[in-house]
Amino acid sequence: MDQEKMQQMTFEAALARLEEIVGSLESGTAALDDSLALFEEGVALVRLCNGKLDGAQQRIQILTEEGGAMVEKPFDAPAP
Repeated sequence: MDQEKMQQMTFEAALARLEEIVGSLESGTAALDDSLALFEEGVALVRLCNGKLDGAQQRIQILTEEGGAMVEKPFDAPAP
């Protein structure tokens, strides 16, 4: 799969493809060259998924009430 198509994949599609790759590698039926290509694609998909998760975490905001007003705080902010 080319890099441009991979970057356009949703998280769910990338995860599904990664599961397919793991199944193929675990079956042990692919030739060595094919296994290496699948492994490289899998590594790229893991990086893509991690990047998408990191991006989602940065966008998540928790609304909390402070002094009667609702304020946004980063997802990883300590609880009051």
